[in-house]
Amino acid sequence: MKLNNKDTNLVVSWIIAVALLCAFCELGFCREDDRLIKMKTLGGVHDCKGMKNSAEMESIGRFAVQEYNKKQNALLEFGRVVKAKEQVVAGKIYHLTLEATDAGKRKIYEAKVWVKPWINFKQLQEFKHAHDGPSFTSADLGVKRGWQKVPTFDQVIQRAALHAVKTIQQRSNSLLPYQLLDILLAEAEVIEDSTKFSMLLKVLRESKEEKFKVIVTKYIEGKFYVNQMEQGHS
Repeated sequence: MKLNNKDTNLVVSWIIAVALLCAFCELGFCREDDRLIKMKTLGGVHDCKGMKNSAEMESIGRFAVQEYNKKQNALLEFGRVVKAKEQVVAGKIYHLTLEATDAGKRKIYEAKVWVKPWINFKQLQEFKHAHDGPSFTSADLGVKRGWQKVPTFDQVIQRAALHAVKTIQQRSNSLLPYQLLDILLAEAEVIEDSTKFSMLLKVLRESKEEKFKVIVTKYIEGKFYVNQMEQGHS
């Protein structure tokens, strides 16, 4: 049977439609069963620019902690999102570094949350300690003289940065609260019975972002003291 042009066009359109449908199913758009997590990544992992401190990201962070508590019968208390990255799949997978309190102690965790907003779907895929312990020790830093770069998400660095922001607030006499947005750079140096941290902080006051270069000393008994702070560093 010989097909006319109209029939030929219909056949070609049908083949294209079937091919597209198969591609969508392969990517995961046709699989809504939570047990079928096989997905093809559409892109790599990228920073969530301007979203780390958004209400949406905080909601996802709180969800991750709540789901972990349910599954592990734990009692973690959500603190804040430290870092956030996203990966586009059938929806998005958010890679979060977040702070939570465990029995009164602040700890850093890493979580992955799969979100498909068009069907109001969220799933915690992974939740773990960022580190079993501090990422550096005084002994490690003491091997080399001078300032050494340290991870900005380390628990001690986070505490030093929060103490610095609190001190900035106190010394500014401003009625508007300062909020820590990010630790852009962190270095440490061991001096006898104390450790000094040099950090570049990005903070928010109302709707204005500011940067501060601070030096904070942590004494052996655990107390922090801000030795120096300068505003406006690039």
